[in-house]
Amino acid sequence: MVFPLGAMQTSRSPDSGRSDAGPALAADEAGEAKNPFLVALGERVRELRARRGLTRKAVAQMSEVSERHLANLEYGIGNASILVLQQVAGALQCSLAELIGDMTTASPEWLMLRELLEHRSEADLRRAREALVRLFDGPAAAPAQRSRCIALIGLRGAGKSTLGQMLADALGCPFIELSRQIEAFAGCSISEIHNLYGTNAYRRYERRALEEAIQIYPEAVIATPGGLVSDAANFNLLLNHCTTVWLQATPEDHMNRVAAQGDLRPMAASREAMDDLRRILAGRSAFYEKADLTLDTSAQDLEATFALLQARVRQVLGQPVA
Repeated sequence: MVFPLGAMQTSRSPDSGRSDAGPALAADEAGEAKNPFLVALGERVRELRARRGLTRKAVAQMSEVSERHLANLEYGIGNASILVLQQVAGALQCSLAELIGDMTTASPEWLMLRELLEHRSEADLRRAREALVRLFDGPAAAPAQRSRCIALIGLRGAGKSTLGQMLADALGCPFIELSRQIEAFAGCSISEIHNLYGTNAYRRYERRALEEAIQIYPEAVIATPGGLVSDAANFNLLLNHCTTVWLQATPEDHMNRVAAQGDLRPMAASREAMDDLRRILAGRSAFYEKADLTLDTSAQDLEATFALLQARVRQVLGQPVA
């Protein structure tokens, strides 16, 4: 159901006499102070939504909360009930604790780990994560054991399919487009998986396809779905077993390349497609940056980009550069 107006109130005084239309703009123009907690909550909702590549309309439909109330929540002026937050968290595939901002208070060990890791640099956190991987998964997950499998990550339109096939041909190894493997396992298209079975089912198929690719092919080039980084378990699996390359591009190039393929998913229903795309890219960039290599596919033409990609990958693999 769609929650009525009373299910979410704005943080403004009820006698302000101002219309609910354009609440964020009105609040900003009046210079009203926003509650810091509500502002932080709204930022987390936007970040989680962007990371998962969802428009506000899509989250509103999945959570059964009106788009207007969801907008109030994201702008930091929506004082949502706990039930509304629970529905939004469900649509964003995260815990309510993560949405609220504190998921590390569940046990004394969590608190002690948080104390150890708090305020550490990204480099220190990466070393800690890799040490934990070796501790729990053994030496097989060490970087030296994963360098023969190359995984390309990035948003749709970055060039993963085109450059991936070219790289696989040059290296003489199989090219695996993980999205096609997912569809083969499910027996239907990616969009049908989401529509019929939901995001959780899609992630299970994604995990199965990734595990099988890693187990069957000791050497391969894998083109991954753009949203794989949104699932921590699947992304960890990829980082632990593959040498990863982030194919980076400008938002305009992403959009133009996808449009040239005759497909605007998942932006087709959005009137703010470019803004949505920029938010998705901003939300996922911190995850894409975990890749071993980064290559800007907007900086030069296809042949020059491929030459650079091949040279850098061969260097990682310890092969002579042609």
